[in-house]
Amino acid sequence: MARSLSGDASATTRPSASTTTRLARRCASSKDAGAAEIQQALHRVAGGQAALDPAVQRHLVEAIADGPNSGPAPASLPDGLTPREAEVLTLIAAGLSNTEIAERLVVSEATVKSHVNHMLAKIGARDRAQAVGYAYRHGLVSR
Repeated sequence: MARSLSGDASATTRPSASTTTRLARRCASSKDAGAAEIQQALHRVAGGQAALDPAVQRHLVEAIADGPNSGPAPASLPDGLTPREAEVLTLIAAGLSNTEIAERLVVSEATVKSHVNHMLAKIGARDRAQAVGYAYRHGLVSR
């Protein structure tokens, strides 16, 4: 038997897809949030509040404080780099580790490693040092 948002197991009514989508838009949780955290967030949102995971909130505030992204425009990226790969490359050039990049971008370290591997293959670099040189030569970071 399905549970309602109130946790009542006797209720068999599920929220409509549009209601669920509306609630989800007002709730930002990290990928690591557990079922209890997600349920609490949905209760807050159903009650008219916004729900923002503290980790997501911190990154959002940092992004706003940093101002608009000063990185290259997507149309100007060399060698078929995606905007995310270019962003990872600029963070590598800034000296960040994979763990630090994952925290900054609110993704897993495995996702960062995937972006790094794709980026290295696209630019023909064998390591991070060559990637940093590439970033400077192609104007992806400024001196």
